[in-house]
Amino acid sequence: QVQLAESGGGLVQPGESLRLSCAASGTIFRVVSMGWYRQVPGKERELVASKNSGGGTDYADSVKGRFIISRDNAQNTVYLQMNSLKPEDTAVYYCNAYVYYSTTGWNAFWGQGTPVTVSS
Repeated sequence: QVQLAESGGGLVQPGESLRLSCAASGTIFRVVSMGWYRQVPGKERELVASKNSGGGTDYADSVKGRFIISRDNAQNTVYLQMNSLKPEDTAVYYCNAYVYYSTTGWNAFWGQGTPVTVSS
């Protein structure tokens, strides 16, 4: 199977920056897309940003202009550079990847989540 290892969360003050990283490992034939979601208690998990293998990106409106997603395809790693952080960005951030683990079999995989807290 596939494992996603996240790192980079923490506590920052409003206006500061954080960089999240997520590396995929295991039985990987091809990674279709990688991205980040976030969730706060009582709310559904929401897409923050994603990047497919063709380079196309998708961002939540609330983070456009502040967050940048990038990928290292050779290392099956995705990064999320978060700038100008706001208290409303506080959430648990989850890495997500759509992966072919064989020529025909694919699945969506999730990391364990890394907390981000933005507070003064």
